[in-house]
Amino acid sequence: MSAETSRARYWPVLFARAVPALVVGLVITFSADHSSKFGLIVFGAFAVSSGAIMGWDALQFGKRTVSLFQAIVTMVAGVAALVFNGAGAGTLFLIVISFAASTGFLELYRGLRARGSNPIARDWISVGVLTSALAIAVLLVPADYAAPWSVVDKGITVSGTLTSQIIVVGIVGAYAILLGVYLVIAGFSARWAARDEAVTTTAVTGQ
Repeated sequence: MSAETSRARYWPVLFARAVPALVVGLVITFSADHSSKFGLIVFGAFAVSSGAIMGWDALQFGKRTVSLFQAIVTMVAGVAALVFNGAGAGTLFLIVISFAASTGFLELYRGLRARGSNPIARDWISVGVLTSALAIAVLLVPADYAAPWSVVDKGITVSGTLTSQIIVVGIVGAYAILLGVYLVIAGFSARWAARDEAVTTTAVTGQ
């Protein structure tokens, strides 16, 4: 299978990976609950579904050892998040950072190894960089951060406290949206490559 053919046939994986990312990103964006329990549940759902898709990816494309390990790590992180969803902000921090650092590295490794020989590599590298950035962003949030806030509108005062867990859940949501959008764009690019390849093949065969 040529490099271009490999990327052309890869578009279903890109679209499939985009779905859980976009769903989770939208759920977080439009939810008023940004507690650690909520964050662990939605992250767990994202990671389990993404891990299953990565497992399919590993069996169909690329280097199976790295891909399968990435799929397993992702699913383990998801299961852990779902099982320990009531364990608090510390668990949310630990699971998200562990997931992002390990899978980001694995995706980068897979992409860098295939760079120059496989067009799919640029998608793996981009996702690896974005996922690694998630780990860094969460690491930069102080675990004990808490900032009271209040807004007065038409004589009514609304107040609350912006905590680290609210920020981290928001970061996860932003990551999911960015990841989903990138994967959709990459999927369309690969789909168009498949269409162009089909047209070229038909033209050559018809000559």
